[in-house]
Amino acid sequence: MTDSTADPRHAQHDGEFPGQTQSQPGQTEQMRPEPDHGESSYVGHGRLEGRRALITGGDSGIGRAVSIAFAREGADVAIAHMPEEQADADTTLDLVRDAGRTGLSLAGDLRNEDFATEAVQKTRDGLGGLDTLVLNAGYQHDIDGFANLRTDEMRRVFQTNLEGLLFSARAAFPLLEAGASIIVTASIQSFNPSPGLIDYAMTKAAQVAFVKALAEEGGPRGIRVNAVAPGPIWTPLIPGTGWDEDKVRKFGQDTPLGRAGQPAELAGAYVYLASGESSYTSGTVLAVTGGKAL
Repeated sequence: MTDSTADPRHAQHDGEFPGQTQSQPGQTEQMRPEPDHGESSYVGHGRLEGRRALITGGDSGIGRAVSIAFAREGADVAIAHMPEEQADADTTLDLVRDAGRTGLSLAGDLRNEDFATEAVQKTRDGLGGLDTLVLNAGYQHDIDGFANLRTDEMRRVFQTNLEGLLFSARAAFPLLEAGASIIVTASIQSFNPSPGLIDYAMTKAAQVAFVKALAEEGGPRGIRVNAVAPGPIWTPLIPGTGWDEDKVRKFGQDTPLGRAGQPAELAGAYVYLASGESSYTSGTVLAVTGGKAL
């Protein structure tokens, strides 16, 4: 966790980033600087003791930070990730196991309904149950004007951000018991869309509708459903979005705090929404945006 007395403008990397690009899905070790996931800073306090969590896209970025925080708070963690992200997944699972918790790798493509269903079942089998589902896997790409939006890229965005989410949630929802929590990684783009990310923003707005609707259905069963809406966060997705190097250099500097966020700065939001501290919080979106309004 960051120092509570630190100036938030300078609590993390607060200058320009080196210009850089990657192909999707991106690798953590190729980033300069590497993101802060809380490896050396997050201290747990037993807030999730005994929980069993499935985190999609848990290998890197926000997913890695959440995996670390959950494990240090006492949860066992399964992470679903693409096969080409295995190196990042292995690093994340080492950190989970270093915290004394069980870590499970589930490699596959959540756009495949069979794999999404299998990931839920393997989590229950491997961890002895499932009570926390973090729907974090996502994909975005830059488009240079709406007329240039490619159909194949648009479909990948929709299938990753919506179909993969729905397949995973639908498989898990009937199996969850009272006290369970579902957390979706939405985005500031849900409310404040950028033209260059129009298809991505559409999916993120749909995720907010999903959260509100499922919270209505889950409430009578004691299941809470919420979302976190990150602002500009330094993850492998950023150099892999297709922006030019100058845009990557200035990433996040247009926020009121004047910098991009780090994955570690979101982990506490997910811990809160997964824990009993948020027992009366459901159907809401928690913004972590560096001061940008939703």
